[in-house]
Amino acid sequence: MAGEQYLIDSNILIRWVQTGDPAFPIADAALDRLMASHADVCYTSQNLAEFWNALTRPSDRNGYGRSSEEANRFAISIESRLRLLPDGPAVHQEWRRLLVSYRVSGVQVHDTRLVAAMHIYGVKRILTFNTKDFARFDTIEAIHPLQLK
Repeated sequence: MAGEQYLIDSNILIRWVQTGDPAFPIADAALDRLMASHADVCYTSQNLAEFWNALTRPSDRNGYGRSSEEANRFAISIESRLRLLPDGPAVHQEWRRLLVSYRVSGVQVHDTRLVAAMHIYGVKRILTFNTKDFARFDTIEAIHPLQLK
């Protein structure tokens, strides 16, 4: 894992800060393992937007009901520990290409944008609880935290 690049999916980031979530220990151990191995652990602004959305959405609407102040504190921690893959025209163009090439529709457009950033920055692996969401893309490897070696 040393030196390998990993994009961290939003569902991992959310569980990483939610110590009461049943998946917290799995996310925490996986990220600790990556960081201890000196992997290049990355996120995108989209990851942070999805993270903020889920964290601050009311719990009766499938969120965590946290305040924006709490979300900001967690975001600052993420930003200080992981490397940002910036958005830009190249990511946008690759995203548009992938949408058409893979005939993507609905909610999958968000995951496709993550894959576009991965392509532009040469990141081959995404750590996610939802590996099936990335199965259509044969250019990357979706790894569940329990599969980390």
